Amino acid sequence: MLQNIRVIEIGQVLAGPYASTILADLGADVVKVEKPNGGDDARHMGAAFKHGDSLHFLDINRNKASVTIDLKTPAGVEQLHKLLETADILIHNMRPGVVDTLGIDGPSVCARHPQLIYCHISGFGARGPMQMLPAFEPVAQAFSGILSINGNPEGPPARVGVSIVDVGTAMWTVIGALAALQRRSVSGKGGIVNTSLLETALGWAGPHIAGYLNEGRVPKRLGTAHPHLVPYQTFDAKDGAILIGAGNDRLFARLCKALGVPEWITDARFSGNRARLDNREELIALINERIGQQPRNVWIAKFNEAGVPCGPVNTIPEVLKDRQIAELNILQEVPDTGVTLTGLPISFDGERPKIRSLGPQLGQDNDKYLAR
Repeated sequence: MLQNIRVIEIGQVLAGPYASTILADLGADVVKVEKPNGGDDARHMGAAFKHGDSLHFLDINRNKASVTIDLKTPAGVEQLHKLLETADILIHNMRPGVVDTLGIDGPSVCARHPQLIYCHISGFGARGPMQMLPAFEPVAQAFSGILSINGNPEGPPARVGVSIVDVGTAMWTVIGALAALQRRSVSGKGGIVNTSLLETALGWAGPHIAGYLNEGRVPKRLGTAHPHLVPYQTFDAKDGAILIGAGNDRLFARLCKALGVPEWITDARFSGNRARLDNREELIALINERIGQQPRNVWIAKFNEAGVPCGPVNTIPEVLKDRQIAELNILQEVPDTGVTLTGLPISFDGERPKIRSLGPQLGQDNDKYLAR
């Protein structure tokens, strides 16, 4: 897809590296620039898996080349500029202020390489009193308010279990880069794309922010439940939890029939989503009582037959055993490694982009990409 595109990445840990990994999976030639002493910090995030590097690094940096450049030296900066002469996109998530000190900030680099699309990922954004501060995933979740609305009502705030802010920022960076590529095809000029963890987190929290700004609603922690739909959460069957998503009145009617209580459809307490919101606790207790009488597979079969969206609350080992996962072919064994990773969640004409190689060894491609 992107075989004619060259990407230079100066990335650490997740947001920057994952953005260029998406482009690499799509076929771009991605050259990862790392510091000579140790490289990307993610190489050491977790136990050594292969060649002394962590599995996290080898996954998040797949399909890339690695070169080592000391950007703290004028010679190193010139080596970077040499790479940028043939590059289409630069992606970095270096600590704020560092690129200015090194002289590789967006305006300076784009003045020398006007064709380049310069993608800068920061913690708190490209302007404002916090623009120079660093941030990591949990900091962004906490500052943005996401932490405050995640978790059970009776418990403390909880971090979302996957790095949705880092991964989301990577995705926005790719979207911005591809849009800028399209603009360049018309204008002939690149430009600067800014993304940040905070802006991504605010985007995820957008509906809750809108609710507060326009209706004065302060969002609360609801566990697995939804603030605007009932029933739309997990319930405990005899042998495990099941999530039911009766997202409208039609689906609620189907749910009632599948539960064997069709009289609830016309019950004034439940005959409309707004009525169900007003009587949430009563309805949830009644559904829980019925769900708890049978194993979850019995209920899932009934709900599937009735057309009610539902699913078991699986562990990772459980979901990987499901036939649906195998049919999607999203799990890919990396050639000649015996390592299996999760591919991109996108296909083109029925084909998913291939994972061609694990993350590179530090500096393995110096001879290929760096002029001596």
